[in-house]
Amino acid sequence: MTAQPITSGQVRQICAFGTVAIEKVLEGLGLSKEEAQRVIENGDEFTGAVRTACEQTIQRLRAPADYADEEVASTYGYLSGYTKPSGITEQANQLRDVFPGLGYVNLDYQAKIEKGEIELPKFAEGWFCIPNWIKNPTLFGGTYSSAVKKIFEVLKKARNGNFCNYREGEIDEVHLRQSARTVAYFQKLSDAQGNPDILIVPAQFGILHRGKSIRRARVVFQSNECGLGAFAIGCMFLTHSNRLAQLDDLWIDCSGDEFAPGAGGRFVSSPYFYFNDDYLKFRAFRVGDAFPCYGSASALLPE
Repeated sequence: MTAQPITSGQVRQICAFGTVAIEKVLEGLGLSKEEAQRVIENGDEFTGAVRTACEQTIQRLRAPADYADEEVASTYGYLSGYTKPSGITEQANQLRDVFPGLGYVNLDYQAKIEKGEIELPKFAEGWFCIPNWIKNPTLFGGTYSSAVKKIFEVLKKARNGNFCNYREGEIDEVHLRQSARTVAYFQKLSDAQGNPDILIVPAQFGILHRGKSIRRARVVFQSNECGLGAFAIGCMFLTHSNRLAQLDDLWIDCSGDEFAPGAGGRFVSSPYFYFNDDYLKFRAFRVGDAFPCYGSASALLPE
C-alpha cells in the first residue's frame, strides 16, 4: 500500500532534465534581450504553463508499461444527474434508514473534514459513506460475500425491483473475494477513523479510469489508491440513485473484487455493474478486456 518516496537525488535529476529542456528551447528560439524581458515580466504565466506540461508528462511517464495496450479512448461520463457525492450527514442518515441498528461515522473525523483539516485526496470526487461491514456481522453477515448479498437485497428494493444479478447463486466465498490491496486499504481507513460503524471514504465513481481494462487500472493506481468492489459500489448506489440510471452512462468495473468463475480457486475475473433495459445489472468478466463504456471505481487514502 505504501510506496517508497522519491529521493532528493531523483528530484535533482528530474529538475536537471527540465533545466536542460528550457535552455535548449531558449537556444533554438534566439530571443532578443527585450523579448526575454517580456517573458520574465510574465513569469507567473510561464511558470503555470511549464508546471502544467510537466505534470501531464510526469503523470504519463510514471505509469508502468504493464498492459498499456489495454486502454482505449473514452468519452463516456456521468449522464444520470450525478456530479459529486452528497453530504456526509445526508449519506449516513440514508444508510441508517435502510439498515436499522447501524451506528454513525466518527463525528470528530467528519468535523476535521468539514474544517479542512483533512483534505480530499487528489483525483477523489468527494467523500462517500460506506458501512463498516466487518464491525456489524448481525447486519451484514460474517463474510464479504454475505455483505454483498445483503447490499444486493436492499439495492433491488431501492430500485423497485429493477436490479438483476446474473451471478445469482455464485455470491459466496469460493467465487467472490476482495483483493488484498483493497482489504489493506479499508483496514487502514478504519484504523484512522477509530473503527466506526460507517466509514467516510474519499473515492471516485469510475471516470478516472474509463477506457482501461481492470488489470490496467490496477497497475496505474496511485500509491494511495485501491479499487472498489461490489459492496462499496452497491452502497454508493444506495446513497446516489442518480448514478448509472441510463444506457449511455459510464458503466462501473469492480476492480477491488476478484471472481473465480469455476469456484476452483482461480480468481481470474472481476465483477462489473451496467445498465440495460431499465435494469441495473451485475456480471463478471475477464480482467484484460478494455471498453470505452467502462471505468473502475476507486478510493484514495487521505494524506
